[in-house]
Amino acid sequence: MNQPKPTGNLVDLRAHRRETHGTVEPEITFHRQELERILNLYSFMVAAGEWRDYAIDFMQDRAVFSVYRRAREVPLYQIVKEPKRARRQGEWSVVTGEGLVLKRGRDLALVLRVFDRQLKIVRD
Repeated sequence: MNQPKPTGNLVDLRAHRRETHGTVEPEITFHRQELERILNLYSFMVAAGEWRDYAIDFMQDRAVFSVYRRAREVPLYQIVKEPKRARRQGEWSVVTGEGLVLKRGRDLALVLRVFDRQLKIVRD
């Protein structure tokens, strides 16, 4: 097969594309039901005045839903989905802004219970 000679500063990328085609792993994302459950919690916490902003990041090894009190600060919490941990510790975790893992597990609903408010006894 005759390949055209490069002219000027142009480089033929066809060989490189053939070598790397199909090797890129897809990004990890949230499924619709998972995102719905997380956004329900988020809207409840916004209504309570606890949270104000969020960000969603999709990476090759995990998906992260970050929650902020103000837009220009470190996230208060991150809800992380890491499928590679599914068999060991569970694919879901809730992490503080400082990196402390509050809860980890296989079921998103159980992991999100870390945000349930605990009742306190009020005495006069």
